[in-house]
Amino acid sequence: MIEASWIAGLGVILFGIGLLGAFSRKNAIVVLMCIEVMLNAANLNFVAGAAHYGDVNGWVFTAIAIAISAAEVAIGLAILLSLYSTQETIYLDEANILKN
Repeated sequence: MIEASWIAGLGVILFGIGLLGAFSRKNAIVVLMCIEVMLNAANLNFVAGAAHYGDVNGWVFTAIAIAISAAEVAIGLAILLSLYSTQETIYLDEANILKN
């Protein structure tokens, strides 16, 4: 069985990759995917904590976080579709709908 510290380390690395991607990309779809990677990294850390302590609370938090991330994706894609229909772009630098 894999040790919890290795799982937590993988979660930290994935969170860093997602954070770097979210701050450096200009395409809104890619930014949403990077945010999803960050949420999955947090889920890995919940699972690592549950495995380390032998408790089920980490699994419960993971299930709740997965439900929240599914809602976040649905809302984010709806916002992007609205942005595309009004601005005809999904690039965050070219979208100026919130500047007024």
